[in-house]
Amino acid sequence: MKVKFLGTGTSTGVPEIGCSCEVCTSDNIKDRRLRASVLISINETRLLIDCGPDFRQQILPEQFSKIHAVLLTHEHYDHVGGMDDLRPFCRFGDVDIYGNRTTLNALKDRIPYSFTENKYPGVPLLNLHEIESDDFFSIQGVNILPVKLMHYKLPILGYRIGNFAYLTDVKYIPEEEYDKLKDLDVLVISALRIGDHMSHLNLAQALDEVKKISPKQAYFIHMSHQMGLHDKVERDLPENVSLSYDGLDIEL
Repeated sequence: MKVKFLGTGTSTGVPEIGCSCEVCTSDNIKDRRLRASVLISINETRLLIDCGPDFRQQILPEQFSKIHAVLLTHEHYDHVGGMDDLRPFCRFGDVDIYGNRTTLNALKDRIPYSFTENKYPGVPLLNLHEIESDDFFSIQGVNILPVKLMHYKLPILGYRIGNFAYLTDVKYIPEEEYDKLKDLDVLVISALRIGDHMSHLNLAQALDEVKKISPKQAYFIHMSHQMGLHDKVERDLPENVSLSYDGLDIEL
């Protein structure tokens, strides 16, 4: 399994428009963060987790080939705002989209032209698949286990694929979901900033979750400029924890 971090930032991205803080004006490429998304390759199968408004920019450098499924964590714009840019991938056939009911209903409202009976030429052709947090599903023989998370009061989904798990926009993990996160080689989990936030884990809380889940390696994602400079924060993290950055490739 190969994982490419297409974007590692929060909803505003980094730099944030209009901000002149030391992070937003940094010349370190690791301090420049597009909206959060990863591309997973398992043999010939390619899975995209979330498709935010930076998707076109993120995917242009990658090989143009079929995306077998898009796994959506939730319906917020920074996670689904690039769905229309899936149009070129419909040359390989309709694109399969997986998410919970709330997310899929929101998608129908935001791009209704993709779901009308008589579609005009060129719209993205999307097959929606509703999933539940307790049920495995399979794509091209790859088994995927959804993980229920809470983004403040909004139930959202993370995903476990083999010994890899991706949990973004987390504020709270229900106790019964921790069994799904045992024996991970790699955990990707959101850590928004140093200070507390109503609907996201901060750095200290994310570190507590890593300690509880105990993966071999953890990467933080969905970071704002308020996290601080990449290299400075990275120096103070435990040995098995790293900040992700745009363009990072890992292999399991």
